[in-house]
Amino acid sequence: MNWLADGYLWIKALHLIAVISWMAGLFYLPRLFAYHTRVARGSEQDRLFQTMEAKLLRIIMNPAMIAAWIFGLLMIAAPGTLSGGGIWLYVKLVLVAGMTWFHMLLARWRRGFVEGANGHTEKFYRTVNEVPTILMIVIVIMAIVKPI
Repeated sequence: MNWLADGYLWIKALHLIAVISWMAGLFYLPRLFAYHTRVARGSEQDRLFQTMEAKLLRIIMNPAMIAAWIFGLLMIAAPGTLSGGGIWLYVKLVLVAGMTWFHMLLARWRRGFVEGANGHTEKFYRTVNEVPTILMIVIVIMAIVKPI
């Protein structure tokens, strides 16, 4: 386990890179969905949006989410790196689980477009686009400020 403490800064850097990549996708995919609601099903634009959405999830978001979790858990496991106590870490982990749940919702909504069963409006996707922002703000405050 000493290698975790020795490599902590590298693990932290990789965690941050993964989180930034994941967040970029969480911000962009609902916006794509909002634009996607404007196009006719089966059109060339519909197929283009489906391709863009699928690639964003498969190539960027899914690997970034997995990497963020792996490097985050490695940071927790590194001996001597978490000091000061408090419940900030538990709050952060619950919120990251919420972000993961939101990620899974986005994947389900993407399948709705593929199956022609999208049940949401452009306004809905523009509104839910704020969810990752709110989660990110509280997560960053928990990780940096550690108020509780």
